[in-house]
Amino acid sequence: MVKTYAAVALLLAGNFACAQDAKDFPSRPIRIMGGGVGSTADYLSRYIGQKLNEKWAQPVVIDSRAGAGGTLAADVVAKAAPDGYNMVMGHAGPMVSAVALYKDLPYDPVRDFAPVSRMTTGVVVLVTHPSIPVSNAKELIAFIKQKQGLSYASAGNGSMSHLAGELFNRIAGVSVLHVPYKSAGLALTALLSSETQISFLSPVTAHTQLKAGRVKALAVSSKTRFVGTPDIPSAVEAGVPGMDAQLWFGLFNTAKTPRAVVMKLNQEINEILRKPDVKQHLLTLGAEAAPSTPEELGDFVKSELQRWLPIIKAAGIKAG
Repeated sequence: MVKTYAAVALLLAGNFACAQDAKDFPSRPIRIMGGGVGSTADYLSRYIGQKLNEKWAQPVVIDSRAGAGGTLAADVVAKAAPDGYNMVMGHAGPMVSAVALYKDLPYDPVRDFAPVSRMTTGVVVLVTHPSIPVSNAKELIAFIKQKQGLSYASAGNGSMSHLAGELFNRIAGVSVLHVPYKSAGLALTALLSSETQISFLSPVTAHTQLKAGRVKALAVSSKTRFVGTPDIPSAVEAGVPGMDAQLWFGLFNTAKTPRAVVMKLNQEINEILRKPDVKQHLLTLGAEAAPSTPEELGDFVKSELQRWLPIIKAAGIKAG
């Protein structure tokens, strides 16, 4: 009986400590591991970081670490202290496709992270350099079949821009060479300079160039038109119906971060994402705010793993 009381007392003490941790959180700067400069992960990290800074009057440092499909940034958080002060802007690259692409992946996307909340959901856009003499996806496919040596730029091996490109190759029956870059920003730069001719980019990354007409948008990676890019045809309308790939971003803590801290972050972030001006701002850029519970984000990652790993293996997609 004494042992039982001791165990209960220890449990209550632990719960109280966690509650106190959450009450005082944050008491020092928070770090968000984003993506390469110019990427959607980088933009969203900076945007939510600024909003959290305004709420807490506590610095939010954005570490824009590019390379290896986002796995470098994710690995930092996987190995950080489980105190809530380190988050990573996760997406399909480091949280899903990396499992199949990297034999010695130094972390497990399910076991080594504490999901906080989804940030946004959206699409990638099939874009071409203006010099390519096509006005729609069907004309692009015909052009590719006539002309050899075309390539597409991606945000890195395993990124959604890479996976969308491979889906396009399979659906269209073409073989456009994949050229991986360290970030979406660098992939966009390569397209603008004609280093590559095609890309599959987040509308957030390509927003300014799309508006200026410096790249041509031919289709989005969804069965219906995306609310954030209503003027761009859906994959079905464009004649590539199988190019259905959801672009998503979510924030993750290190595994074993106290539940009370995770929930405080979740509540604060979701409050920001539900504000009408924030939702409208993100939509204008081409992303839809998608606040969630930690459990919903965790379940979503598991469902994406089940969906994409067989596709990646069947397509023979490699990291190098």
